[in-house]
Amino acid sequence: MEPSQYGLTSRARVRAGDQDAFGELFDEHARAVYNQGYRLTLNWSAAEEVVSLTFLEAWRLRAGIEEAGGSLRPWLLGISLNVTRNLNRAARRHQAAMDRIPGSRPVPDFSDDLAARLDDAAELRRVLDALDRLRPGERDVIVLCVWSGLDYAAAAQALGVPVGTVRSRLSRARDKLRQAGPRASTAREPGMGSGQLVGDREAVVRSVQEGTR
Repeated sequence: MEPSQYGLTSRARVRAGDQDAFGELFDEHARAVYNQGYRLTLNWSAAEEVVSLTFLEAWRLRAGIEEAGGSLRPWLLGISLNVTRNLNRAARRHQAAMDRIPGSRPVPDFSDDLAARLDDAAELRRVLDALDRLRPGERDVIVLCVWSGLDYAAAAQALGVPVGTVRSRLSRARDKLRQAGPRASTAREPGMGSGQLVGDREAVVRSVQEGTR
């Protein structure tokens, strides 16, 4: 079977709710979702949660997949962006609530320990600070095109916007980042233990199976 034929067949099977096809989709793209989640949270535990929530949401939205098309990676990364954004908002609300508790002990930030063990973590923090100063749409195209390696068309598919919008947003974002200093393309892909995703895959597939009963 040709790769293109397999891609179309896999897409149709996922759209139809084939659990085996969905497991294959997880195996193929979970690392890309994890990498994107980690880069936006700087926390391996949060990145694993991004993976689980992204694929659970993908299963829920599977009927909306277009019948024709190529890889579902852009679609998954678009879902991952929204999932990560919601997790970050929840984390900020939690931290704000903790800060309002009188006499509370400081909660250790595990990402600080992680940063000490990753050579590029300090640079990634500076990049994230710079990204926070971008508009949401500009930040999204940097994450998808520069970090996750999508082309203009795939990023447009992930975001549901025209290709020209992706081009203009990316151009503006790069100009702003260049003025700020750090380059978003310098951070390496974060590592991930094989055992981590095995557990996530089982949890996702189990949840899918329970949802079809």
